[in-house]
Amino acid sequence: MVTESYRRKEVSLLLSRLTESPRLLLFIAGPRQVGKTTLVRHALSQFKAERYHFAPVDQPDAEDAAGYARSTNYSYAQNSNVHDAAWLVEKWQRARAEARKSGDGYILVFDEIQKIPDWSEAVKGLWDADRAEGLNLHVVLLGSSPLLMLRGMSESLTGRYELIRITHWSFLEMHEAFDFDLDDYLYFGGYPGSAAFVRDESRWRNYVNGSLIEPSIEKDVFEMTRVDKPALLKQLFHLGCAYSGQILALDKMLGQLQGAGNTTTLARYLEMLGNAGLIVGLQKYYTGQQLRRRASPPKFNVLNNALMTAGSGYTKAEAKADRTYWGRVVESAVGQHLYNSGHPDCRLHYWRESSYEVDFVIERGKKITVIEVKSGISSGYIKGFDKFEDKFGHCKKILVSENAISLVEFLSYPAEHWLQTR
Repeated sequence: MVTESYRRKEVSLLLSRLTESPRLLLFIAGPRQVGKTTLVRHALSQFKAERYHFAPVDQPDAEDAAGYARSTNYSYAQNSNVHDAAWLVEKWQRARAEARKSGDGYILVFDEIQKIPDWSEAVKGLWDADRAEGLNLHVVLLGSSPLLMLRGMSESLTGRYELIRITHWSFLEMHEAFDFDLDDYLYFGGYPGSAAFVRDESRWRNYVNGSLIEPSIEKDVFEMTRVDKPALLKQLFHLGCAYSGQILALDKMLGQLQGAGNTTTLARYLEMLGNAGLIVGLQKYYTGQQLRRRASPPKFNVLNNALMTAGSGYTKAEAKADRTYWGRVVESAVGQHLYNSGHPDCRLHYWRESSYEVDFVIERGKKITVIEVKSGISSGYIKGFDKFEDKFGHCKKILVSENAISLVEFLSYPAEHWLQTR
């Protein structure tokens, strides 16, 4: 299997930014364990070692990547492996010295930047000073998805950064890097770190549940924002994964959750889980009526199928044998593909009215497409398509099934590919 040698397309994007003159801070953000650090290291490998420094915030200096001469003059939080703002300033000052003496400029990278208290204010002052000087110093910051933005990017660094989003791995990426076939991807999902364990399903499930899901909630949610009822958020996550591909009103979930409080709390927690790249609640499609969208019951969709299957109690063979469950696995894979490849430029919804429904509605500006997913062979006629078009006007209609657009073909193109102007 290919692992560290596989390069995602975002490597080229980052390289193009690093070969320009520094204009903006570069943020590399995405869910846990999607290869952000590996991606940045792949880009840095195209430069000479003396032209960059990689600084992991959550590791002691002795474990830092090569780039500076060893020094004992670093400041970091006492009794902790996480460094503080003084350490950040020290690293930045050393990078400035390197940039000033290098005709080709310098690159400074901070990994897990959100773990430094008050990091955004320190970064703002340093970056503004660099711009005033015209210093040829690129700064790359890595951290957890939009939760990171809520803790500094949008408040202190407005207009100073470019966000490069790193999403969960697509079917094509898992196929090219790890030789996954379609069924492998549908069941095992798109976590590159778990690919080595898929031939031992018990070990794979333990890895996903213990090393991916729990840290994502404990570190990327609880440590980044206030959660008054952590046990409730965990319950909501697991219930949402179990219902992925289904519409379920939040008020109906209250009876299945202990200490549930109210639907406002559940809605806020669901938004947090979406920001952490775990699971989203898609809203019903309405034209130009945002309040009605928010009031609609959400359709749950995991953003990586491993989150759904690892806790299902099914083996891969058992999951495939349960046609109803496998149908939701297929539908969840389509939903996550549309969300991961389209967000935030494209909006993703579902639509249902009486007995009429379509699985997904995707829109960007004047472009809109409705999508129905069937895990097997379909008759080809979807009554929800006609009803939707009668209500909202002309749109592109896509049926994903064995005898229409195949799932492999659909998952091979980003969301934008399937859009059409009204």
